Amino acid sequence: MDRRRVEEAVMKVLMKAATLLIVSLLGLIVLTISVRGIRAMSWSMLTQTPKGGFYLGREGGILNAIVGSFYVAGGATGLAFAAAVPVVLYLNVFCRRGSRTAAVIRFLLDVLWGVPSIVFGAFGFLLMLAVGLRASLLGGILTVSLFVLPILCRAMDEVVRMIPSDLLESSYALGATRLQTAVRVVLRQASAGILTAVLIAFGRGIGDAASVLFTAGYSDQIPQSLTRPAATLPLAIFFQLGTPFPQVQDRAYAAALILTVVVLATSLLSRRLGRRLTRHMIP
Repeated sequence: MDRRRVEEAVMKVLMKAATLLIVSLLGLIVLTISVRGIRAMSWSMLTQTPKGGFYLGREGGILNAIVGSFYVAGGATGLAFAAAVPVVLYLNVFCRRGSRTAAVIRFLLDVLWGVPSIVFGAFGFLLMLAVGLRASLLGGILTVSLFVLPILCRAMDEVVRMIPSDLLESSYALGATRLQTAVRVVLRQASAGILTAVLIAFGRGIGDAASVLFTAGYSDQIPQSLTRPAATLPLAIFFQLGTPFPQVQDRAYAAALILTVVVLATSLLSRRLGRRLTRHMIP
């Protein structure tokens, strides 16, 4: 048999094996969480906050962690989006394509993306001490926004970079300024990809535990203000899984199942909205 055909056949088998391994691993994780979590899942767990003795296996739920997670991830994604839009527009409209400045900024964003979330948590903790802020919902939102900011910037940047340069040149030729082109052409053309990037950042924010470990605190109550501590699903899993009671550990897997469903629903929603918004865009 020809050597090139042998190499191609071997690589094809390896690629199929790698794909099967990844799919099997994902299925095994979901199956394990589902088997352990389903038996602890109940309506009261979704609709109640922890009662007395909850962490000893008595009644109550994790409504505080579900609501707290949406508060933290939603607020952080909103803050990061407000900061990321000007950065992305500067890189793609006001900087020359391929300029050294843009390359340096993208490199720094990549470095920030690779920084472990626990480092952002430690930095956020020091920042809170410096301004006299205690562990609270606001502290969690600020820290998670720093964590998702580089992710959001780079994801949006890759989307905007795919816009044909001819489209921008056409806008300039019609007399539009760079700002008008950025707002009315670039943002509108990339809206589907930007929405996908926002939902991806939300999914990363709601699933991260390390960045909120020191900054958001933990409470059995739903936070009523930004200065109150807030529970999150990752920390609820961490604390419940650390107990010696099997019933409480099963609740940790139920919380993990809820978190997995939220992330999965966010991903499916981003794909569905992305397809709908791209129907009327200029290819």
